[in-house]
Amino acid sequence: MEGAREWFTEHKLRAVGTLWASSLIGSFAYNFAQPGVKMSVKLIHARLHAQALTLAALAGSALVEAYDHHSGEKAKRYEKHI
Repeated sequence: MEGAREWFTEHKLRAVGTLWASSLIGSFAYNFAQPGVKMSVKLIHARLHAQALTLAALAGSALVEAYDHHSGEKAKRYEKHI
């Protein structure tokens, strides 16, 4: 678990971008199975689902950054410069 947290801390934007792409593909695949819905509506729904998940991931990333800034390795690095 610690290794995953460290990787996420160092690669936040890559993780969020991967989450966005996978959620877009997953949502589109789910919407594609729904008969009787126009393709444009399927694309819009997939984009909206991916966008909502991405905003949640960005908020989580901001919380991790704030936590690391106050109590993690970054706090120790900043203490040296003060």
